[in-house]
Amino acid sequence: MLLNLSNHPSEKWSREQRAAAIEQFGAIDDWAFPNIDPRVEEAEVERLAAVFFEKIKSWATDHPEPVVHLMGEMTFCYRLIRRLKRAHIKVVASTTERMAWEEADGKKTVIFIFVRFRAY
Repeated sequence: MLLNLSNHPSEKWSREQRAAAIEQFGAIDDWAFPNIDPRVEEAEVERLAAVFFEKIKSWATDHPEPVVHLMGEMTFCYRLIRRLKRAHIKVVASTTERMAWEEADGKKTVIFIFVRFRAY
């Protein structure tokens, strides 16, 4: 089972990313990524990581091979990844190929094409 903790619900993923997730992890459970105020101190980010760790640990007990897909605010992710790895809960990121181009009017278009899941 894959727990998707990101700002991108799996229902909005590309067909390729959803298929890879289901093939590799069996099913997807979406959780909303927390809104982390950029002005908060590190202690608050650490507290929030601790809260999410406890929730994920509880979730993981109901799934034989839990994997967390974690993408978002980097300092929160770092703190949560450290906790999850110490608890032997696998954590992955989605890798993408970035394609960008600039139009004649100066507008920039960027798209990301899913490539694979990679373990932290």
